[in-house]
Amino acid sequence: MIELIARAVEENRTPEGIAAAFSRLIRSGAIASGDRLPTVRALAAELRVSPATVSKAWQALAGVGLITSRGRAGSFVLHASTTWMPAHFAGLAGSHVEARLDLSTGTPDPELLPGLAAAISRVSTRADTSSYLTSRVLPELERLLRASWPYHPESLTIVDGALDALSRSLDAVVRYGDRVIVEDPSFPPFFDLLEQFGAERVAVPIDRHGMRPDRFAAALRTNPAAIILQTRAHNPTGASMTAERARELVRELKAHSHLTDPVIIEDDHSGEISSVPAVSLGTWLPHRTLHIRSFAKSHGPDLRIGALAGPTELIDRIVARRMLGPGWTSRMLQTILYELLSAPASVAEVAAARATYRERQRALAEALGRRGVDMG
Repeated sequence: MIELIARAVEENRTPEGIAAAFSRLIRSGAIASGDRLPTVRALAAELRVSPATVSKAWQALAGVGLITSRGRAGSFVLHASTTWMPAHFAGLAGSHVEARLDLSTGTPDPELLPGLAAAISRVSTRADTSSYLTSRVLPELERLLRASWPYHPESLTIVDGALDALSRSLDAVVRYGDRVIVEDPSFPPFFDLLEQFGAERVAVPIDRHGMRPDRFAAALRTNPAAIILQTRAHNPTGASMTAERARELVRELKAHSHLTDPVIIEDDHSGEISSVPAVSLGTWLPHRTLHIRSFAKSHGPDLRIGALAGPTELIDRIVARRMLGPGWTSRMLQTILYELLSAPASVAEVAAARATYRERQRALAEALGRRGVDMG
């Protein structure tokens, strides 16, 4: 492949020229989907350019979704079936390495999802919404969600899943060029969203309890507009934030309040199947916390439903913007979710799934530990 790329590049050996030549090779079929790219150093030596030049070309190709990096496994040409995905999201597709089970996407086991038949039977046979301007959230669903929320938010709304909630939260608080604190590592689609908004990522390393307070304090000095964090079952590490760690982060936020006042966006994507208690910085800072709860892993990704709660000023802004798009999340879907969250049989099914996932996690950690993989 190196010789093929070298011939295609010809005289224009800038990052742009290398990326353009490689793109032409992909479109022509000379380089196939799934092919592994040569290393940066090997191609740089062949082209007689610096490794930084090739690296910039690779970054440009990744940015438009033509290639993806799989860490130590190398970089690969994306399959045609995944080119419609955002660049970072595409890296989760699992199509570039041979694996018996791909855990990168966090997709739930279909066998552990609760049955829908009883919940669907509760839905009216007619869509009885009488107005485009009636309540966005079913009152009974809101009461049920508030009873299990980790703090008492001013307002709550229903959206079309966790990433929809995150996207709309960022749209409400982030502008081009703003800095946003993220965990390191973090869920790659978050990076796609931030790039769409033109935001600059400020990475904060995490340990088994979440963001490290010392590095978090340093990040706050960059005057970020927002903070994105996963409160439990962190993807990809599995870490969960403890109440003590949450208090430490809150102390840092208060200590730096004279410099910055970022909005905190929390993604509780594991929701009902998590075995650890829900924790939120909103317990101490409800006026600046947006807390997201997803039901994809517990009740099924295709339901496309999640909850978002926070200060009324921000939630109203998000609801108003949705009125100019989808308007609201289907009340029929909301009825199904309410039934799934309240019916004893469905609650029991989710509890059984939670126990099963916990046991599988323990068994996997032990197996990896026996093979020298540190899970601490």
